[in-house]
Amino acid sequence: QLQLVESGGGLVQPGGSLRLSCAASGFTFDYHRIYVIGWFRQVPGKEREGVSSISNSDSSTAYADSVKGRFTISRDNAKNTVYLQMNSLKPEDTAVYYCALGLKWGGPAGLRDDQYDYWGQGTQVTVSS
Repeated sequence: QLQLVESGGGLVQPGGSLRLSCAASGFTFDYHRIYVIGWFRQVPGKEREGVSSISNSDSSTAYADSVKGRFTISRDNAKNTVYLQMNSLKPEDTAVYYCALGLKWGGPAGLRDDQYDYWGQGTQVTVSS
């Protein structure tokens, strides 16, 4: 059974950094597979927002405008793990962060919900002094 498990969330001061991890089980990051894997976030009462993603088809990446230059997505194929390095964190980055995997999207990395089939349980990130 395919599962995504996030970790690395927590409380950090503005300007600080965190690295989120998402470990996939029941799925391997084989180079020949079609998949896109990414990060979304959601604040209570607001719609879920795509943050960043990476496509295995062309290794392209996508970032929300609000995180460009501060967040970096990467993956370790040997560990079936994707990371989100978050620097220069702001209070508005506070949210539950979800990892998501899409198995039918063979195009460039995207941030639409409908490109993803599997979701993790989420990890809380709180940016506050």
